[in-house]
Amino acid sequence: MNTGMSTGIHAPTGTASQPVIGAARAARIDSAADASTDTAGDTTPDGAIDYQQVVYPYRRSVDQDGPFPARHPVVVVGAGPVGLTAAIDLALQGVPVVLLNNDGRLSVGSRALCFAKRTLEIFDRLGCGQRIVDKGVSWGVGRVFFRDEQVYQFDLLAEAGHQRPAFVNLQQYYVEGFLVERALGLPLIDLRWHHGVVGVEQREDHVELRVETPEGPYTLHAAHVVACDGSRSTVRRAIGQESHGRTFKDRFLIADVRMNAPFPAERWFWFDPPFHPGQSVLLHRQPDGVWRIDFQLGWDADPELEKRPERILPRVRTLMHQASIAAGGDGVVPDIELVWASVYTFSCMRMDSFRHGRVLFAGDAAHGVSPFGARGANSGVQDAENLAWKLAAVVQGRAPQALLDSYAREREFAADENLRHSSRSTDFITPKSEISRVFRDATLTLAKDFAFARRLVNSGRLSVPAVLTASSLNADDQGNVGDVRPGQEVPHADGAASPRHANDAAAFDGAMRPGAPAVDAPIRRDGHEGWLLRLTRPGRFTAIVFEDDEAGAGTAAAALSAVAQGFEGLEDPVVITIAEAADVDGLIRARYDGRPGTVVLLRPDQHVCARWRDPTPASICAAVRRALAHA
Repeated sequence: MNTGMSTGIHAPTGTASQPVIGAARAARIDSAADASTDTAGDTTPDGAIDYQQVVYPYRRSVDQDGPFPARHPVVVVGAGPVGLTAAIDLALQGVPVVLLNNDGRLSVGSRALCFAKRTLEIFDRLGCGQRIVDKGVSWGVGRVFFRDEQVYQFDLLAEAGHQRPAFVNLQQYYVEGFLVERALGLPLIDLRWHHGVVGVEQREDHVELRVETPEGPYTLHAAHVVACDGSRSTVRRAIGQESHGRTFKDRFLIADVRMNAPFPAERWFWFDPPFHPGQSVLLHRQPDGVWRIDFQLGWDADPELEKRPERILPRVRTLMHQASIAAGGDGVVPDIELVWASVYTFSCMRMDSFRHGRVLFAGDAAHGVSPFGARGANSGVQDAENLAWKLAAVVQGRAPQALLDSYAREREFAADENLRHSSRSTDFITPKSEISRVFRDATLTLAKDFAFARRLVNSGRLSVPAVLTASSLNADDQGNVGDVRPGQEVPHADGAASPRHANDAAAFDGAMRPGAPAVDAPIRRDGHEGWLLRLTRPGRFTAIVFEDDEAGAGTAAAALSAVAQGFEGLEDPVVITIAEAADVDGLIRARYDGRPGTVVLLRPDQHVCARWRDPTPASICAAVRRALAHA
């Protein structure tokens, strides 16, 4: 299991354990299962924390001493990035959480390396985004090579006016460590290391968990359980469920190597390179002078043999020679230190349903994809964000159980989207027939000179958040709740007016339709420049209200009044007013098609759920009720 550590943030007495450091690690070149037993000192030579070396000890909980099983509103199983995100988000919304992890360690090796812009924005809201960005390597440019020449390059965030980069590369153990430290600072999180779930029984009004510890088992009761315990989920097996999908017959080697290489922070992908003929190679830069290299090996490769340094290092040196030339250098290969290596296979699959009564599944416990496109951890973190605000609303009595059904529907849709992209990427990267290889190679040859062919090249369609157009929680483009029904696809065209209002003066342009994740933009408030999404708050709806200019006096005042009356009897929303002076470079108005009096309503997970040109208290109230599954 993935775990974490603390660097001086002390948890409340009786909740989480502080780290214990073990003896020196001999080597990290092994499988994840073997490497997780190794330990070492807690600092690197420069004095920084070595997050792979920290072990959290077991601590007895008061729940183990009571005459009857303790009952908690939410138990999260698994303290990896997804479980930690869910626990932190729930705690920030006032929900007490017990977070169980079956061991006391962080993940080993780079693992989930690429964290997307949307995930970084979620981490910002949780209070640890800046730390992740500061430590990580930001990038947005990718290069595609075919054999010995560059075919083309792309920029994933070509426009200005966003706080966060397209991606940040950061080893998974850093992300886990930062999230653990954040969790240890929240008194509503009871983080229990070495408390592993071994049994699950669903009851009418709770879930009964059997938990194993070094001192023996005990029983917990939870109103709801969030299973984030990975691809081999114990919780999933315990309730008799499984994932279905496709396993790919291929093997890949991950090699983390430390070297002083003067290459840019970009994603480089080779098809059929001369230094690794017939296969593919991916190169990424990480912090601490470490580079991540993925080598395709083929199904017949011997995993144990391929992990040996004498097999890996010559392959890496040949790659570095070619990369140096591609970067405009002279082909000189720097000194290389092998830090960690692993051989993996993968599957694209998911559970049939992410909700089973009071047990909800997120991350790899619910779905699994290939590593191409960085869709694993990113989609898992987005699962957690989608679920946390809904579960908080249900636990606190603000929404019915039906709201949790929308979690399953929305994130199953997102998982299917990720599975399609992941499967197509893998089929392109690893053609399974000669005719498929001919097509791929012809596409790559044409891509050097023709834009249409570049759209067909698939070295991993990189992670983007799902647009939940068909969500049952959406109102239409005028805040009406009668036009959109559960499961109904609303016609749209990105960048164009919604067909429903194509000839209507109240039509909206742009991509911020209901279901879309909100986009960021710079904003000036109280003389200081900041960012739009940083003004949202955990668990709260956000109303973006566009103020008057000379052409529309009084419309914004009416809109603000409608928002206030529409939320009467409900938790107050965050209200962000957009005056011309506040809209730096006009990007908020452009991205949200904001005119005087326009209101855009965001769910607590920053997805648009309604927008109006002429809002009324009744239409706003109806849209909020629909977003909470009351309607």
